[in-house]
Amino acid sequence: MTRIYLASKSKARKELLESLGLKFKVLPSAVEEIGSVKGISYIKLVKLNALKKAEDVAAKVKDGVVIAADTIMVQHNKIFGKPKDLKDAIATLKAMSGKTQTVYTGLAVIEKKSGRVIVDYEKTRVYMDKLSDKEIRAYFEKVSPLDKAGSFDIQGKGAFFIRRIEGCFYNVVGLPLRKLYRIFKQFGITNNIFCFLFSVFCFLSLSGCSTEYNIVTGEQELYYYNTDKEVQMGKAIAKQVEKEMKPVEDPLVQKRVEDIGKKIAAVCDRKEINYYFYVLNEDDVNAFSLPGGYVFIYKGLVDKVSNDDELAGVIGHEVSHIVARHSIKRLQGQQLYSVLRVLTAAAPSMGDVGAAADVAITQLILGYSREDELLADQLGTRYARLAGYDPNAMITFLKKLQEVQKRRPLAPISYFKTHPYVPDRIRIVKEELGKGMNFNDYINIQDQPHK
Repeated sequence: MTRIYLASKSKARKELLESLGLKFKVLPSAVEEIGSVKGISYIKLVKLNALKKAEDVAAKVKDGVVIAADTIMVQHNKIFGKPKDLKDAIATLKAMSGKTQTVYTGLAVIEKKSGRVIVDYEKTRVYMDKLSDKEIRAYFEKVSPLDKAGSFDIQGKGAFFIRRIEGCFYNVVGLPLRKLYRIFKQFGITNNIFCFLFSVFCFLSLSGCSTEYNIVTGEQELYYYNTDKEVQMGKAIAKQVEKEMKPVEDPLVQKRVEDIGKKIAAVCDRKEINYYFYVLNEDDVNAFSLPGGYVFIYKGLVDKVSNDDELAGVIGHEVSHIVARHSIKRLQGQQLYSVLRVLTAAAPSMGDVGAAADVAITQLILGYSREDELLADQLGTRYARLAGYDPNAMITFLKKLQEVQKRRPLAPISYFKTHPYVPDRIRIVKEELGKGMNFNDYINIQDQPHK
């Protein structure tokens, strides 16, 4: 096995490599990073800094491979690195709030024995929601920004105010893993990576990997978790949600949601699990579901609906995600390292349940595919009708969301942040109800639900 050195004291980079199962030694570089230099592009700057770090550590070791990286965040020709103090971090996040940033990471790998050097870079665009001073202060009460370029962590609670990204997710974390793997392949030292992949295969197999028939998609699908594992995972994540988000104190509001939820669950296509419904004391118009039957509705959404029929449509939408196992597919398809960490949440003795749950919550709040969202609208409308509610209320609620969306910027965690365009959602509901579509419905077709 090739000896690997990480020339960085970054906690995030260390955790990324550890999550891959790689054996390595942290040997931070003593080189001072170069700031903005006239005539040097951002790409050249991060590549130069990464190379200087790698060369510094390579001079101290006898053999092996040295990995070094340098990450900066740029907005309107201004570079944001790690903040000097909390005051600087607050000013940085305020400057980024509601705007778009570009993250550049330079990556340098040196093979000591041959002296071979490969330097590359990665670039990612990050779109951030508008944040209030209260939200920024609340975020820094839970997260230390001093070791983070741009003062936020996209892999943690910082993901709650990231609307979307274009490019490599891991680049924003600080270490573009795909780029690193490709460099390793050029060196011919992928034995470490292949050993990791083999261990992942064995681990997933022993953890209940199975092929099951999905009743709503009508397809045989591969899951790394059987139903029991899914329920265990959902329970662990739900506990973390309850720690971080307060439930409503009004028992009547909670009972209202529970009663509607039970009626929806009784007519849905997946009855081998129990369903749990909670109302969180949050003002945003939002709702989300977790694996294994857990549905969370924000108080702001409950206040927004006009009647139980509209609320039933929303709850039916979230139950549909669970029925179609969208959350499981997202977790196992988006970030394999997150999947492994979340798996350990089912057995607390195996790892940090809180950290694993945070990763899962981040992934699920970042949203499903538009195809999955449309299917949830279709099924949610069907379940609301079967449960005795007026399914047309789903249309009135979607129109209400559309008006809210027009009048204000997206909230930190918006119910319509990752959903398809509202006219497209209304079209799907109309199709489910057998209603005729007008010209506007046809011209607004953007996506199709999973058939």
